[in-house]
Amino acid sequence: MSAQNKNLHKEIKEKLNNNVMQTALSRFADQYPEARLKAYANVDNIEDLRDALRDMKRKTVDNIEQIANEFETSIKERGGQLYRAKDGDDLKQHLLQICLENNVHRIVKSKSMATEEIHLNKYLEQHDLHVRETDLGEWMLSVAGQKPSHMVMPAIHLDRNQCAEFFSEALDETIPSDIPFMIQTARRVLREEFLHADMGITGANFGIAENGAIGLVTNEGNARIVTTLPRIHVVIIGYEKLIPQIKDAAKILRLLPRNGTCQRMTSYMTMVDGPTPVIYKKGDQWVEEDRKLYIILLDNGRLKAAHDPKLKEVYQCVRCASCLNVCPIWTLVGGHVYGNIYSGGIGAILTGLLNSLDDFSKFSDLCIGCRKCESICPGKIPIPDLIDELRSRAVQEKGLNLPEKAVFQNVLSNRKVFHTLLRIASVAQKPVQSGKFIRHLPLFFAGMTKDRSLPALAAEPFRDRTSRLFKKNPEKPTMRAAFFSGCNLDFVFPDTSESVVKVLQDLGIEVVFPEGQNCCGKPVLGMGDRDTGCKIAKKNIEVFEAANVDIIISACPTCAETLHKTYVELFQNDSEWLARAQAMAAKVHEFTSFVADEYKKAGRLSPAKGKTTHMITYHDSCHMKRGLGIFTQPRALIKSTAGYEFTEMKNCDKCCGMAGAFGIKYSEISLPLLDEKISNIKDTGADTVAVACPACMMQLRGGLDQQAPNIQVKHIADILAENLPV
Repeated sequence: MSAQNKNLHKEIKEKLNNNVMQTALSRFADQYPEARLKAYANVDNIEDLRDALRDMKRKTVDNIEQIANEFETSIKERGGQLYRAKDGDDLKQHLLQICLENNVHRIVKSKSMATEEIHLNKYLEQHDLHVRETDLGEWMLSVAGQKPSHMVMPAIHLDRNQCAEFFSEALDETIPSDIPFMIQTARRVLREEFLHADMGITGANFGIAENGAIGLVTNEGNARIVTTLPRIHVVIIGYEKLIPQIKDAAKILRLLPRNGTCQRMTSYMTMVDGPTPVIYKKGDQWVEEDRKLYIILLDNGRLKAAHDPKLKEVYQCVRCASCLNVCPIWTLVGGHVYGNIYSGGIGAILTGLLNSLDDFSKFSDLCIGCRKCESICPGKIPIPDLIDELRSRAVQEKGLNLPEKAVFQNVLSNRKVFHTLLRIASVAQKPVQSGKFIRHLPLFFAGMTKDRSLPALAAEPFRDRTSRLFKKNPEKPTMRAAFFSGCNLDFVFPDTSESVVKVLQDLGIEVVFPEGQNCCGKPVLGMGDRDTGCKIAKKNIEVFEAANVDIIISACPTCAETLHKTYVELFQNDSEWLARAQAMAAKVHEFTSFVADEYKKAGRLSPAKGKTTHMITYHDSCHMKRGLGIFTQPRALIKSTAGYEFTEMKNCDKCCGMAGAFGIKYSEISLPLLDEKISNIKDTGADTVAVACPACMMQLRGGLDQQAPNIQVKHIADILAENLPV
């Protein structure tokens, strides 16, 4: 493990042991979803609002130069000045020149992530300018020497006692941790800053090309004073904030407050569309003049992104930070571990675009691809997909690490080698194996089995059982199905694979198992190695073409999503393989959704009647619910099964923390996510947890084996198979 990774792990552990931050983030994460929905209570269709915003933003980025030109023309017509800064250094030098030309000594600022991005305050202070942040959170962070941990609530990781300490340090007086008192103190101190400031610097939530106006959406009101009292107003705005017309601002205002702060509208909505008169003291005289308005339009990599056919989707971001609010990783470790100004999944993307792929790569694997962010993003940005795209580009530019390269290109892509190694491992594990689990590992591996058992490889994989299972195929089948097992259901959970076959056979379906099938390739693709991923995909496509089947069934949602969606995306620039991938994708079905449809046709999906012997709950796989959009069908199958009473668990669709290799590589994060899931399971009183994903089954079984061994974890295929006629 590199020193870089060791440092990241160390910082993660420090954040997990920060009780103040953990309390603040857990409380916020728990309250946010319901508060957000309440803010949307008067909206008939949230998706219509999201679609309208996305479409407007897409149209804008496709015409970004034209929109920028219109914005500049409108500003100049109203007496303002606009400068286009190619990067942070260019912006800072231009701003310093403005300060020198206008005899500026004191500056007040409202919260602006763009200025954080280019480290503006430090630069201005190095040139003997007095700079004061006026947002309370930003002010306290500047005193503490910290960066924002959140785009909307920069000091969310602090409590009132820490805030009082920063107040006391900044003002050189003892400030009690009484919130109203601190607010009054801030008003008193900042009032003097406002009155003596020569320049006010703000960001902007949007800039309107039609009339040159900028919009500021705030709750403290400090931004409005920053634009009103000083004789000079400087607006620093990125290209992604530009919109064509004033009516388009409504598309943002209907979503940004609701998603960002769970309000229908923030306390202040300020529009500035040109210089206005200002009275200030000039020497010994009070004078009235038109305020000087300077707009600086920041590029810093934004225009390059605008012309990228894939990465231009980042322009759909309105900086509401709702993606952070629901990210299972961010809500555990906060924003500072991401190493740069922007945090979370969207932060990783922005870091890659605005900094470098090296900076992106350091923290990109903190995205587990659960797609919770995508489900809530106002602009419907496919954040995990853009992260995968940047990972691929990083691999193309820098290559893979040697261990990853050896495993991906010499093992995972070679079925015979891969499967031979798995068979050897199933024998080698016996000294540490206890039944179906590995509960204790020696030496420095011990941490891997702390509070979570690992699954043992099966002595007999599923592929060795097929000949006897398929003897029970129906004589007159209704259709012919190929079963894509994936690695886990073949070598770890072959009993569940047997259940899949039995359920399909009960439906009158002939089942076959193409022996040449290999890993779906998701682990390789998730690390950015698309060349090896394409190689694996082509082999699997060839194998299933030769099977000559009507349908392909997968009981692993990750595999199903990869076969159905990812293979098609891989070959967008290869017409021959694209057609073959599309033909395969058309046959792919996730097991529970397929069976639910077949049961419904046969009249077998009605709620079961009779004696209840088990209380059961259900955990939604991330790939299942948000990747494939499947969540009602598994519940319908459970409720149709005799002997079970269904109960919903809290946060049923929150990631269990497995996420493939992430669960092992970042066990310090994986285990708290698992602990939360187990706590929610226990609270239901259920004695059985149903899942439809073998990776989730691996994680939950391992955790419950050590923490609540009385609770069983069953794949829905196993539950259905148990209730088949003998």
